[in-house]
Amino acid sequence: MWKGSLAGGDKDVEPTLLVVGLNYRTAPMAVREHFWIPQSRRYEALVHLSRAEGIEEAIVMATCNRTEFWLWANEVTLAENSVMRMLGAEYALKLCEWKHFYRLLDEAALLHIFRVASSLDSMVVGEPQVVAQVQEAWTQAQKIGATGRFLDAVLEKALAVSKRVHSETAIGGAAVSIPYAAVELARQNFDTLQNKKVILLGAGKTSEILAGGLLSQGANSIGVSITVINRTLKHAAELAAKIGGVAVPFEERRQPMAEADIIFSSTSCAHTIVSREEVESLVRERTTHDGGRGQKDHPLVIVDLAMPRDIDPEVNHVKGVFFYDLDDLENVEDHHRDQRRAAEVEAQKILLVEAQGFRRKLMAERVVPTIVALRLRLDEICRQELDAFRQENGPFSKDQDEMLNAILSRMTQKIAGSLARELREFPEKVAQEQMTSALRRLFHLQTAETAIAGSKPA
Repeated sequence: MWKGSLAGGDKDVEPTLLVVGLNYRTAPMAVREHFWIPQSRRYEALVHLSRAEGIEEAIVMATCNRTEFWLWANEVTLAENSVMRMLGAEYALKLCEWKHFYRLLDEAALLHIFRVASSLDSMVVGEPQVVAQVQEAWTQAQKIGATGRFLDAVLEKALAVSKRVHSETAIGGAAVSIPYAAVELARQNFDTLQNKKVILLGAGKTSEILAGGLLSQGANSIGVSITVINRTLKHAAELAAKIGGVAVPFEERRQPMAEADIIFSSTSCAHTIVSREEVESLVRERTTHDGGRGQKDHPLVIVDLAMPRDIDPEVNHVKGVFFYDLDDLENVEDHHRDQRRAAEVEAQKILLVEAQGFRRKLMAERVVPTIVALRLRLDEICRQELDAFRQENGPFSKDQDEMLNAILSRMTQKIAGSLARELREFPEKVAQEQMTSALRRLFHLQTAETAIAGSKPA
């Protein structure tokens, strides 16, 4: 269901901060992976959106738990339709699937971006990886010119707020990452990890963090063996060297996977790489060669952290296999959860204060074109009246002329300055817009559209 703005007024025909997307709260894993935009296609999506109707600036925020479009839209309805058309063309979006998407405007959109950057909207609250993901999404959009003054200001503020939240609250204290939670999830299937054989399918950052989680639990001292499997053997070897493991090329995965107790998968493949049939074959081989132990005594735990999933989720129906994906991480036992919930309350207060301050700044910037136009108009009126006064009252000395100009200039500054202060301090955007509209009519200033356009970066 669409979520509306926290502010009133008609947002359809004016520049507005807009967020359209889905996440782990609104969409199951199958839907999220269908609409996930891989790194290789984000450039194309950014170019498309930044040129689309109704959109002036765009950022694509795609992680394992969300696909979102952060937009500066000059017409909300057109912007939403542009997103729908892109998803329809690229991902065969059906109308019934819109129920998984949310739409946030103005303050609601700003608070949401702040929450995401501060890891308050994460499945694992306080996870440290999200800041880098936000920075990466912003940098990628900047490189192709998809952002401008407005989204750049929003993202700069969001990262500053994130830094404040993590320094002034305990939100990051004893924080767990998604890979760390995955290790906990796997561990809960065994009395001990002693002498367990672990496979890391993939050699990227997630696998490195997974290995770190295992090592922090004393994997080396209790005989846990770690095998890194990757299509590029060099990358597998580099990670294996860091963690004291063994590297195996993807093509030779069968034997180590058949002997494994736990498989963590986190590749960047765009499709399934391990089928149900392959896992069934592995289980049969394990049953034959495990020294007479049954499936109950020798389970195979598979934790798939990839987006989209590496492992066919149907393996969950294979006897002796316990399959988990990202959606299962919410239920991981977390001894520090209560501590972070208390910190989240404090963090939310910071977000509200920062959002209100940033909103006031944006509202102040909105009136700049009108104030500039008003000053020019008042100067024009003063010049016209001074010229008429000169013609009626004869020539003035240089000193008299300078004095008259100074008086009129001070009057212009006081009138415009007083109106500017009043406009900037309006608590509600609608009231501010009504006043600026009235000023434009009374003084025959530029239209709203021309004034706004004049305030944008070239």
